[in-house]
Amino acid sequence: MSATQGPTTESGTPSSPAPEQPSRWNQAFREITTGNAIISVLAVVLALFVGGIMIAFTNEGVQEAAGYFFSRPGDLLREVWYSVSGAYSALFQGSVYNFRRPSFAAGIKPLTETLTFATPLIMAGLGVALGFRVGMFNIGGRGQMLIAAALGGWVGFAVDLPYGLHMVAALVAGVLGGALWGGIVGLLKARTGAHEVITTIMLNYVAFYLVSYLLREGFLKTPGSNNPKSPATKVTAVFPDLLGSTYSLHFGFILAIAATVFTWWLLSRSNLGFQFRAVGLNPHAARVAGISVKRIYVYAMLFSGGLIGLAGINQVLGTTTSGFGAGLDSGIGFDAITVALLGRSKPWGVFAAGILFGAFKAGGFSMQAAEGVPIDIVLVVQSLIVLFIAAPPLVRAIFRLPAPGSALRRALPNVSQEVAAQ
Repeated sequence: MSATQGPTTESGTPSSPAPEQPSRWNQAFREITTGNAIISVLAVVLALFVGGIMIAFTNEGVQEAAGYFFSRPGDLLREVWYSVSGAYSALFQGSVYNFRRPSFAAGIKPLTETLTFATPLIMAGLGVALGFRVGMFNIGGRGQMLIAAALGGWVGFAVDLPYGLHMVAALVAGVLGGALWGGIVGLLKARTGAHEVITTIMLNYVAFYLVSYLLREGFLKTPGSNNPKSPATKVTAVFPDLLGSTYSLHFGFILAIAATVFTWWLLSRSNLGFQFRAVGLNPHAARVAGISVKRIYVYAMLFSGGLIGLAGINQVLGTTTSGFGAGLDSGIGFDAITVALLGRSKPWGVFAAGILFGAFKAGGFSMQAAEGVPIDIVLVVQSLIVLFIAAPPLVRAIFRLPAPGSALRRALPNVSQEVAAQ
């Protein structure tokens, strides 16, 4: 056999060469570019890019320069650059670090504001993400936060307990309130098959009007006041500040980290978490394997509601300690859905997504004050993030990323050619 002749079969006919195996670096690159994390990152990049276009279109200087574009095109490009770079620079300085402040302690204050805004988003996002992992769409965050705030807030202003113990008691009451309100949804689904989307939406309204009534006529009413607002939380139940009274960051952020670790352990290391994931992947196969799917639905909504309830009690004991109203959730219950989607329902992904959206909230006001950018632009960017996350093929097409599994298909040998050769 000559040196140039390829391998042959037993009958003497040449066989096709073995497929070339991709290198280790090539495999790592394909795992990164076909994974879910890169899609989330690129979705944020695309949303910021489209948001920059909208900032430029709404800027008065850009609109004025566009009127004489053909005579002096450089003016338009310069105005576009100034408007977009100025807006995103204000976003950074309002959410991460303000270089115009005289000291580091003053310059880092925007980051503490971001973490404060992110704290309830992380907690509620973890609750929504846990429901996603079980195949349930919990959009009842508003109601679960309100019930948690009502029960935990009442303990916070009506009960006399020593410092520390009072905070723990109010915290436990709030988490149990959110868990019970979420558990109703799981019980209805397990016993009657009622879809959780319908029941959570309806329970949102029930919780809102119930808490509104309690603030006007019930045990949450401030004595001698007609304002539908609860009394102030007692000092013994308020979350302590982490960095002193100069900053708004409080103990709730430590609870957000603890909740993230707990959710990660629950889903990844516990037997109950394995059952959660099994039911989420295929409830019929899980039932065949001996898992009580109905029981898992109830447990999942209990945990999901408890985590979202933690966000509600965080608002009462940490953010609005002077008293709360029926608008306590401030859209956090629905923003948590976006955070869970961006985090791909992974605990640490939700943690990072919550900080990102906290930065949007903190920096959005700075953009509006410093550059005159409408605050609605930030909401548009958040909506675009959801849009791009919901359409991974669109993101892959824009950035020319390989589809998942494409590397594996290329590495497989061509069996039909070998059979034909034999």
